[in-house]
Amino acid sequence: MSASGGTKAIVAALAANLAIAVAKFVAFLFSGSSSMLAESVHSLADSGNQGLLLLGGKKAQRAATPQHPFGYGRERYIYAFLVSIVLFSVGGMFAIYEGYEKIKHPHELEHWYWPVGVLVFAIIAESFSFRTAIKESNSVRGKQSWSDFIRRAKAPELPVVLLEDLGALIGLVLALGGVGIALATGNGVWDGIGTLCIGILLILIAIVLAVETKSLLLGESAGIEEVKKIEGAIVDGETVTRIIHMRTLHLGPEELLVAAKVAVQHDDTATEVASAINAAEARIRNAVPIARVIYLEPDIYSETAAEAGENPGRSPGGH
Repeated sequence: MSASGGTKAIVAALAANLAIAVAKFVAFLFSGSSSMLAESVHSLADSGNQGLLLLGGKKAQRAATPQHPFGYGRERYIYAFLVSIVLFSVGGMFAIYEGYEKIKHPHELEHWYWPVGVLVFAIIAESFSFRTAIKESNSVRGKQSWSDFIRRAKAPELPVVLLEDLGALIGLVLALGGVGIALATGNGVWDGIGTLCIGILLILIAIVLAVETKSLLLGESAGIEEVKKIEGAIVDGETVTRIIHMRTLHLGPEELLVAAKVAVQHDDTATEVASAINAAEARIRNAVPIARVIYLEPDIYSETAAEAGENPGRSPGGH
């Protein structure tokens, strides 16, 4: 997986979640806290999610085949989508079920120092994991806001890890609050309420991830800045005089397809046109290195045909 895939952030999150899952489950066994059980399942699900992301990155590196001529770059999108399903079903729904059962059948917490100690440890560990994810994201998000980065990132791993870590931290605070109030009031219902809130939070995060990865699976165009670079690289003002229309599509996070119909001089020879197309392809790859699959079709631009709608101009944004 490439650097933008956030392998470091995934590995950091995986190590933290495995350690935290074991600690939470031990705390549940000693205390009987449903928040601890929900949180241990949450951390275990997160560990599985990081495993899925690493597996998707590995599978995406396979070479193209006759059956899949554009390669396997979208494997990363598929596994990121699976993460959202796992987070929703295993994490969110289980927590809601446990919260409901605890509210319906509350009982006092035993050995309260176990869940409190583990939650404090987990918050510290998740904070380090979240810090790693933020650091890795900052190296690629540029001037984008965090919401824009999550919505527009073509590599799904970093947004997934960021949202998982954020959800884990908020969930830990909710669990600590539920346990704390249950201890202060002697009413185990609060532990169940905390668990219920964790489940709702995980489902909301899973929905956000599902929506964003669905968009990537359907196929997204290049970003605005990349489109501008491609447009500037295609036209040389001599043989290639303008772009009639253009489409771009991400075949994977680091692989872009560019297809365009370009206008050439009507009196150019076939050799001149072929040389101009080859030069334009080279300029595109220099300007946007991830543009690896390029199809340029030469044509004669006609103002009359364009006005009649037979020779449409570029679609807005180049998509």
